[in-house]
Amino acid sequence: MAWRRRLGSAIFIAAVALPTAPVPAQVFSPTASLVLTLDQDKLYAETLFGKRIQAEIADASQELAERNRVLSEQLTTEEKALTEKRKEVAPEEFRALADAFDEKVVKLREEQDAKIEALQRRRDLERRVFTGRILPILSEIVQSSGAVAILDDRAVILSADSIDITDRAIRRIDEVLGDGSALEDQGSDAPASDQSAD
Repeated sequence: MAWRRRLGSAIFIAAVALPTAPVPAQVFSPTASLVLTLDQDKLYAETLFGKRIQAEIADASQELAERNRVLSEQLTTEEKALTEKRKEVAPEEFRALADAFDEKVVKLREEQDAKIEALQRRRDLERRVFTGRILPILSEIVQSSGAVAILDDRAVILSADSIDITDRAIRRIDEVLGDGSALEDQGSDAPASDQSAD
């Protein structure tokens, strides 16, 4: 089929869990579509699960930004004090103090950069976990709709509103998973989120 092409993460292939047993004929109504569309960003932004994750990441980001602000003020104060001390000590002693201050600045910068990178990794991981958790629900919607796949709506140039399942998926995910906090104890048991089909 000419319309079918691999689009990586832009496509959900939710047919992986389709049953091998024949699907009741009434599922395939004359108006049924084999392909559904989904707004992934809206799904993540408006489900209780996605909102909780984003709120936690935002809180952690704000804490990190506040820590950076405090450190910046402290270092500015120390730098001014060091500049004043230059008038009171021998050049060799000042050089040692200045070198120690520079080392402190570099160390703190590296530590904060590492925290920023860790937060970015956490954000990406949480999004993958979210995707993995909702795949069975999307697969359920595919089966009940008589469809075979879900496309990211950004990969579709033109489509009927009737094949967009975003709002339906949001309601179902909220019903099944809530805000997802009860799933945290399951840790790495989350389904893989990189399932795809050629």
